[in-house]
This record gives sequence, C-alpha cells and structure tokens, in this order.
Amino acid sequence: MTDPDPLAVWRRYAGPCVLLDGFHALKHALRFGAEVPVAVTADRTAALALADELAPDVRGVLDGLLTEVTREAYASLVPRPHPTAVAALAARPPRETGLGALAHRPRRSPVVVLDQPRNLGNAGAVIRLAAGFGVTGVVTTGTLDPWHPTVVRGGAGLHFATAVERLEVAELPSGPLFALDPEGEDLRGLKLPDDALLAFGSERSGLSRELRARADHLVALPMRPQVSSYNLATSVAMTLYHWSAQGAHRACPDRRS
Repeated sequence: MTDPDPLAVWRRYAGPCVLLDGFHALKHALRFGAEVPVAVTADRTAALALADELAPDVRGVLDGLLTEVTREAYASLVPRPHPTAVAALAARPPRETGLGALAHRPRRSPVVVLDQPRNLGNAGAVIRLAAGFGVTGVVTTGTLDPWHPTVVRGGAGLHFATAVERLEVAELPSGPLFALDPEGEDLRGLKLPDDALLAFGSERSGLSRELRARADHLVALPMRPQVSSYNLATSVAMTLYHWSAQGAHRACPDRRS
C-alpha cells in the first residue's frame, strides 16, 4: 500500500464502500472481481494461513493486500469483531451493471425476488444460495437494503458473484413469475424455465398484493400438515434445487470453500 496508515485509507473509503466482514467475505469478493482498496487484520499470519488452507487461488492477492493493525484498531472498524479478525472495504458494483445483468436476454438462469423481506440475515443467506446455484441475480422489493453490512455478512461476500438490486414490483425484469404460496400448485409437478422470476414473500406476511397480481403462477412447496412454514432461505434452496435438478448442466462443479 502506498499510504503507510491503513486506518487513514479506511476512513477515506468507508462512506462509499461495502464492508467485507471476515476472511470468507473477503475471499469470495476477490474471487468474483471486487475492487478492494483496503483490507486489515489483527493477525496477518493467521489470515494467510487460512488462505493457504482454504483459498490458495487468492493467497497472493491477500498477501499484498492485508495490513496488520492492532486488535483495538481492528475492533474499531467493525460492528462486532469476526472470529477471523479480518475486515476489508469493497467498491459496490455500479447499479447500471446489476440492472443490465437482470435485463439481459436470453436469460439462462432465474432471478430470485424477495418480496418485502424483513430479516437482514435471511436476505444474506438467500444471496449466498443464489450465488452457489449461479442464478442471474437477487432482487428485493420494499425497504430492506440488500447491500446492508449485515446482509453482506450473511452472504459471505457473495454479492459480487451475482446481481443484487432493490426494485419496485413494476420494475422487475421480464420473464414468467412463479410466486411461492401455500395455495399454489405443487412445485414437484412443475418445470421452472431458465428465465423464470422466483418470488418469495416476507417471513411474516407472505406475498404483497402487488406481487401476487404480477405473478403468472402460484407455486407451493411440499409441507407436512400442521407445519406452518419454512425459513425463507430453506424455501429458496428447495426451489432452486428443483430448478437445478431439471438440467445436469446447471450443477456447479467448483467445490472451493
């Protein structure tokens, strides 16, 4: 780094950048092309040892990027210290890039739509799932910011592996919209097209009236009687697995940690 004071660099970028909280978030962001102007750790030796074990593909980049600071300085930069004692800042991708990816046709993988989600951690878990399945993107409606630091932490830095944007229902990209609803048709009997929008309601209130009106199909997950619901991320995982199982080419063979 050209600036001898990593904390000064951090303060310079903290406003416009996204917090990468922990080694795994930084690792994933680097793998998927994130621009990272500053990264710090309270234990550089331990962080590079983790890279040797879990991410040798980005070890060289981390070696040149990570600056060791005191534990007190590290703790002052994050809401709560991560067990790996690593933190970094990354430039958020331009909105035009995300919107372009969502609008591109033909679309070879679905877009996941979270309709007015409330739980930041659940939203992050969904983005992590979406990245793992290689979907086109994740869209949220409502007030939740999908780039909130807690969401990025829950997504383990995989926001950079897929398009992540907040839109109004009227702004959703084109494509057949399959909305998850207890009164819908059993998912197991349906084929989900690659260009589908897969919509999931909020954890408490389900689908909004506006999203339901936009839906082309209502779809239900198999569920034992008297069980009220699944966790949001579980519902997304089941649906994406059903989509992926319909074509062997959709499985991602890369098993890196």
